Amino acid sequence: MNNPRVRRAVRHQPPNPEVEAAPRPRRRRTLISVEQIVDTALSVIAGEGYEALTMRRLAGALDTGPASLYAHVVNKADLDELLIGRLCAELVLPKPDPASWREQIRGVCAQFRDQYLKYPGISRGALAMAPTDLEILRVSEGMLAILLAGGVAPQTAAWAIDALLLYVAAYCLEASIRRQRSEQDDAAWVLDRDELRRRLTAPPAETFPHTTRHAAELTAGEGHDRFDFTLALMIDGLAHR
Repeated sequence: MNNPRVRRAVRHQPPNPEVEAAPRPRRRRTLISVEQIVDTALSVIAGEGYEALTMRRLAGALDTGPASLYAHVVNKADLDELLIGRLCAELVLPKPDPASWREQIRGVCAQFRDQYLKYPGISRGALAMAPTDLEILRVSEGMLAILLAGGVAPQTAAWAIDALLLYVAAYCLEASIRRQRSEQDDAAWVLDRDELRRRLTAPPAETFPHTTRHAAELTAGEGHDRFDFTLALMIDGLAHR
């Protein structure tokens, strides 16, 4: 299996006990593994951000050449799937409960958020992904089971999962961009609520009556208040449907 695409397909197949038990021919020991690649990539992202992760940068961190990486992963998109799959492996899925399905689905989304925020910008890798990684599918399956247990119709549940995960990824990506900008002195005011409120109340009130009057509401919220609000809005909407 020298073709990396074939190896990728094999990675996404459920384990076969008979094949695992069969004796394998001895092979020359490789210097790196998929697990090492993922570990190192996450370390680079944690320290430098997702944008710093390139195949060349990763190869340098592993003290090897880019060609060695392509023996294990097909391309950057394949690496992204491996990274998101690793984060998904950390998520704990509850047993679906019709009585508490809203809290359960909110809890899974919060776990996703916390995993993404450990690695600045990594949620960008989850966007536009057509996942086949078994850990990603495990989480998708678990979320679908929770929504179905809550009485959500299958089509609605399928699209709701897509919308929820898209929001979580966008929320975390925005947090990463804010963090990056806050490290620049000339952009520090962006995170200064008092300064932002002053800017919202500065325009003529006759031209911007609602903005100037409700500047406090427009800039309100601590921690993940807005995240919790938006999730509740989306999930309550499902319940009403």
